[in-house]
Amino acid sequence: RYGTLTPVNGGPIVRPERSLEVIVMSRSSRARRSQRVAVGSGVTLDFAEQGELSALPLVLLPGMGDSWRSFMPVLTELPPHLYVLALSQRGHGESSRPDTGYEPADYANDVIAFLDARSIERAVLAGHSSSTFTARLAASSHPQRTAGLVLIASPLSLRGHPAVAELATAPEVATGAGPLPEEFVRRFVTTTVGASVSVPFLEAMVMESATVPARVWRDTLRGLLGHDGAGALEQIVAPTLMVWGDADELVSRGDQDALRDAIISSRLLVYAGIGHSPHWEQPKRFAADVASFLGELAG
Repeated sequence: RYGTLTPVNGGPIVRPERSLEVIVMSRSSRARRSQRVAVGSGVTLDFAEQGELSALPLVLLPGMGDSWRSFMPVLTELPPHLYVLALSQRGHGESSRPDTGYEPADYANDVIAFLDARSIERAVLAGHSSSTFTARLAASSHPQRTAGLVLIASPLSLRGHPAVAELATAPEVATGAGPLPEEFVRRFVTTTVGASVSVPFLEAMVMESATVPARVWRDTLRGLLGHDGAGALEQIVAPTLMVWGDADELVSRGDQDALRDAIISSRLLVYAGIGHSPHWEQPKRFAADVASFLGELAG
């Protein structure tokens, strides 16, 4: 068990009778109890860690709407000798929800501040979808802190992306004050993944995303739509593993080819028949690929 889920900033967090951890995981986890760490400017981030402290750290960054628990299927598959930290970014999970600070650069600064708070000199950063911008920005602005990158379903840019623009202008997001309606979140979560993801896990992810206030979605989407995702890619010098499913309807193969061409030391793994969340749809394969990549980096 990772620990009891608690309200954030006074807002209620509704959970089913069975805990999220029990729903998602069919066997006991090696992960330590969920923790919180202050990273400056009043922001506290929620995270979990597992493995050997002496190993090269791997920091897992969930996409928009998700908490660190979105990586629980992967955590159960990663070898026990790896040191892994799964992080809920600001506004998500049990992390702080400040009134402002949801630009891609804000998220990236939090990652570096998180490394400082945990006394981690260098780490491998793994992001999914929107959080790949976080990982890429951290890598380009702090190359000395980034030992490697794992980019899962990474868009080249989201400027003008029709699906993202449609989400940002939906009334629930554009004018909402509290958490988004559960059915709205369910459509967002379930339409991007394949049938191989279990219904209990998807429901757990819907439950997590439904606690994120509309203003966090709104400000995050606004930041992504205005961000030049293709900028500074040539400044990324960290070895980079890209993972993409060829059934992904949100992120194209063209984006993957462009990223591979722009990032000096990068390679692409294509998962046939897999959608926008390879780490959800094939966690065992994804964990093995990441473990192999970390083994190469460790030398």
